[in-house]
Amino acid sequence: MESMLENLSNSDIISICVQDPRLLKDYLWHTHVDYEICLHTNSMCFRKKSSCVRRRYSEFVWLRHCLEQNALIIELPKLPSWNPFFSSKNPEQVAQRMKGFEEFLESIFENPLLLSDSRLHLFLQSDLSITRIEKCASGKTRYTVAEAIQRCNSSFMRSSEDKAASCDSDCESSSSSTGCQSVGTPERGTPVPFSET
Repeated sequence: MESMLENLSNSDIISICVQDPRLLKDYLWHTHVDYEICLHTNSMCFRKKSSCVRRRYSEFVWLRHCLEQNALIIELPKLPSWNPFFSSKNPEQVAQRMKGFEEFLESIFENPLLLSDSRLHLFLQSDLSITRIEKCASGKTRYTVAEAIQRCNSSFMRSSEDKAASCDSDCESSSSSTGCQSVGTPERGTPVPFSET
């Protein structure tokens, strides 16, 4: 039986791609970069076999912190280091950061304990903000983790409960997941041309 389980896990394919950096303007002069995370898999660990969401650096920091709390004895992979002089106009820095995100996620996928965290799955396969992910993972929403993942980009999340609470979850500094945004409020970040010069 164990060899059958080993063969099953050896045949699982999880492909992750961090791509399409997009510079977004917040408010008057603040900007940030978000990245499209595309996941393709045949693994039974994932609800959807293909998904794409947008996340920013601060959301990766949040994810790593959550995984760290869940797996105290496991040494987690590092994120690309935060650089106070990071320039979205420097294609080498952007490419290096995207590669670092991919390597971080690939390392996470190698550990079954980390792979079992529902916040990881919501991060990768849902349009929920960080606040909503926390609420959903702790059972404080009307929808389950599986429903949130399955219905990314649908009107399912537009219940009156969500509309009433949308300001709470979407007004935090790290909540902009603009590709699949939290519902009920207009997108805070406005895309601006991404310059590679």
